[in-house]
Amino acid sequence: MMRRGPGFDVNMDQSGYGWTYLHYACLDSNSSPTIALLLAHPDIDVNSKSKEGISPFYWACRDGNTSCVREMLKDSRVKVNEPDNDGHTPLWFAAYYGHLDVIEWCIASGKEMDLGTPGDVDKSDAIGVAKERGKTEVVTLLESFKEDPVATRHHVRLQVGWYDEAAAEMFAQVVFVSDGLLKTKATGVIQGDESEVAFVSLN
Repeated sequence: MMRRGPGFDVNMDQSGYGWTYLHYACLDSNSSPTIALLLAHPDIDVNSKSKEGISPFYWACRDGNTSCVREMLKDSRVKVNEPDNDGHTPLWFAAYYGHLDVIEWCIASGKEMDLGTPGDVDKSDAIGVAKERGKTEVVTLLESFKEDPVATRHHVRLQVGWYDEAAAEMFAQVVFVSDGLLKTKATGVIQGDESEVAFVSLN
């Protein structure tokens, strides 16, 4: 159970191996609300690594927890290409296990995805390992993304309903701002094809 109060350490090692509250949340496919709360904590280390070099995002991708991956992808601080101590990347593991929905949301997010070094099938080559493992749909998607990332991202966003979800979130934020529940703060950060705006709650 996650404790709160004075002196609470949101990045506390829960296992002796560097596994934090966020790591454990990313193991549970039903924990996206918990992840959202953890990411909102001012002291959270979103890229904390276990002794094996495993980050929370990495584990969510490896385990195929799409809802957790989607929640993590909303945070600009998350390093989506961070490998573990053995050099395996989150995308490589998603391709290895054939987690097509995870890969689709990674592409839809607009974050820069590292497809790995061609030929390095044992560690980073996502397309290569997907071919080796017979994950045909993953191979098709990643090869399309490699050839034309913009068109592929647009197609994937339509397919997974990314535009509808983004529009709904934008509408809610506009309503909250107009009601005085939120105020906007431009970050001046531009990622991929989207500019980033921070929304800060009013007390």
